[in-house]
Amino acid sequence: MFSTQAVFWVQLCMSPLQLIYAAVRTLIDVICSQVHGASKLRSTRKGNSATDKLMQKKLTQPATTPSSVNYHFTRQCNYKCGFCFHTAKTSFVLPIEEAKRGLKLLKQSGMEKINFSGGEPFIHKSGEFLGKLVQYCKEDLQLPSVSIVSNGSMVREKWFKKYGEYLDILAISCDSFDEDTNQTIGRAQGTKSHLDNLSKVREWCREYKVAFKINSVINTFNVEEDMRDRITELNPVRWKVFQCLLIDGENAGEDSLREAERFVISEEQFQEFLERHSSISCLVPESNQKMRDSYLILDEYMRFLDCRQGRKDPSKSILDVGVQEAIQFSGFDEKMFLKRGGKYVWSKADMRLEW
Repeated sequence: MFSTQAVFWVQLCMSPLQLIYAAVRTLIDVICSQVHGASKLRSTRKGNSATDKLMQKKLTQPATTPSSVNYHFTRQCNYKCGFCFHTAKTSFVLPIEEAKRGLKLLKQSGMEKINFSGGEPFIHKSGEFLGKLVQYCKEDLQLPSVSIVSNGSMVREKWFKKYGEYLDILAISCDSFDEDTNQTIGRAQGTKSHLDNLSKVREWCREYKVAFKINSVINTFNVEEDMRDRITELNPVRWKVFQCLLIDGENAGEDSLREAERFVISEEQFQEFLERHSSISCLVPESNQKMRDSYLILDEYMRFLDCRQGRKDPSKSILDVGVQEAIQFSGFDEKMFLKRGGKYVWSKADMRLEW
């Protein structure tokens, strides 16, 4: 540590140019320290180190248009499906004004369709948070399509009365038409009937003019099931049929909250299920490869998730760096998106449904 006198004599011996240089270096050090401190406050919304290394290279690529985005704004859920690949690892939900800001950024970048998912999207504030976002996207942002994926257990008719007019599509997850199978999978809450909820929601969709859709994950416990009669009876506009997918850190691996390995089926088993149901015209198959490459997924921090390596590698948040910078790390394959039928008639105004 120099004494005050020593510092004085050193400064006296320095030229004016050296003094200016020293002052500038000190100012730079102070600014860098402040920037570093501010960046730490945003650490929960950052991606991994690979994001920074690839940033400049990625930004030279052509811009991707986020025409259809899946926003998993909450990880909380009242079900415990054994193959869930977006588990309750946090309880974080953005303040609604921040969520709206992010949605507006997406709209300005070309988003036409938003799909709200979870977790269970109706669980946060009993569906009010979700309802306000749905209304904002349709009324303020004027998006052609607003949709939701839900397990159906927490949907209430009063929600339809208040927000149904702003919703284009409601997809209900249903993996089996056998209650015991649903219990085995974990798509249940206590002794409540998942299938009774499914039927009620189907009727509300018809009454409040919301297009009804069904999502099914095909796994070891339902792969032999014949669902043709029930799907025909429910008459969804689309029946999404997914192959059970492993995601490291979510439903597989040391840090996961699920052990989905026992649910995994082979490509051959998946194809046999598809062939058995080939007479269902609304069936839309989703193999593992299609799912990994062709979805734009935002997590609860509004970070794009790249699933190509069998895990979820996050970008930085669009709230911090903007959509075009973050989307470069999404792993999104637009050709695969179009090939799997990701672009379809997704506005209920254009579906010409007979309610």
